Amino acid sequence: MLAYLAKRFAGAVVVLLVMSFIVFGLQSIIPADPARAIAGPNAPSETVEAMRKELGLDDPAVVQYGRFLLRLAHGDLGTSVRTRQPVSDDIRQYLPATLELVLASIALGVALAGVMAALQYLIPGSRGIRLAIVGVGSTPIFLSALLLTYFVWFRLGWLPGAGRLSYPDFAGPTGLNVIDGILVGRPEVSGDALLHLILPALALALPIGIAVGRSLNGALHDVMSQAYVRTARGKGLSETKVLFRHGLRNAATAPLSMLGLQIRLLLGNLLVVERVFGWPGLGLYAVQAFASADLPAVLGVALVFGILYIVVNTLIEIGQSIADSRISL
Repeated sequence: MLAYLAKRFAGAVVVLLVMSFIVFGLQSIIPADPARAIAGPNAPSETVEAMRKELGLDDPAVVQYGRFLLRLAHGDLGTSVRTRQPVSDDIRQYLPATLELVLASIALGVALAGVMAALQYLIPGSRGIRLAIVGVGSTPIFLSALLLTYFVWFRLGWLPGAGRLSYPDFAGPTGLNVIDGILVGRPEVSGDALLHLILPALALALPIGIAVGRSLNGALHDVMSQAYVRTARGKGLSETKVLFRHGLRNAATAPLSMLGLQIRLLLGNLLVVERVFGWPGLGLYAVQAFASADLPAVLGVALVFGILYIVVNTLIEIGQSIADSRISL
């Protein structure tokens, strides 16, 4: 296990270096001038040139990239052009909201996948279930987010459609409002945070539930036809016990792989969903950074998302090895 984790850590460092090089290289492609953005659109050219010299933008690209890596080694991601604050401070401010949304989306997506696979297994050949899966699975993420907002919030008023919390002055120890409300003894805060969380989490969870559910259903059909499953049935075990004791664990490898792929897509979908629902997380922060040509902020968010993806996929590989002893780390 330690050797595996060491290899994954070394691979993560290489991936993040390559990612930083690619995102840093966008500075020479995107027709945006950070010095002009900081100085203001009406600033004289002398002021812009002075700002460019102060930022070191006149130096060769190799020198700028080396300086960036040196700052990165000390945890310095630079200063945001839009907020005029250190990017690391901005990330610490917005990261808890994104973590809470991502965790809720993954949990809800896995639950939806289990329900969907069970329905397809127990009711094989149902056209209604198949049509629902195809319809939901083919809907773009921005459209499903807008439809949820329009019907559930605007038309029916069942759930909040924007923001994260109705208590603007609340600040918890972890930044995860659902947990913090419980920790500080304010269940009304946890309930309100959960209501705000449902719609954006559902929008992100639907693609996960569809993809993982179909993968789990296919794997279950293969596993449930194996000889050891027929033996378990011959011993008098009910179909439910056979499914949970022998089916799900042995069918978990392919769905876990699909879950890893869906989490990569989820990190991209965050930009759309957080923008639609006004969720104050890293996705909304990145969208605003794109609009302002705020390359330090874009690079910081890209590195955080890369780390999250590497960590989640490492956990998924460990889960696969636990579910199937034939898979070695």
